[in-house]
Amino acid sequence: MTRAYRVGDELPPLEIPVTRTLIVAGAIASRDYQDVHHDAELAREKGSPDIFMNILTTNGLVGRYITDHFGPTAVLRKVAIRLGAPNHPGDVMRLTGRITEVAAGEPAEAVVQVTGDNGIGRHVTGTVTIALPGPSPKRSGT
Repeated sequence: MTRAYRVGDELPPLEIPVTRTLIVAGAIASRDYQDVHHDAELAREKGSPDIFMNILTTNGLVGRYITDHFGPTAVLRKVAIRLGAPNHPGDVMRLTGRITEVAAGEPAEAVVQVTGDNGIGRHVTGTVTIALPGPSPKRSGT
């Protein structure tokens, strides 16, 4: 049975602790070796109070938020984000989302507006297009 998604449906929020390890691991995983993502002293020399999360880590966390909600058979078609306030260690990013479009088709698609806030403001704003999960394909011979 497939769940019916509707325009206006709100996704439950997801709170992600922003740790130094998360910031550094995300930068390394995305091969972003800029010092502001791993060296607090150099980040301060460049005007930041501490290291901060890179856009690719944020993009991955937005994708995780969507697939955690829609399930493992959902497919991200497009993720478009814009960064605002930086994510620093010791803060918490709270992701929220709302379905703004649902289109019938094979597979059906939905568009979700996503925002992520932390203690200093809006960290991320984005739009995610997702192919909605449907019934699992039948295996041959069953």
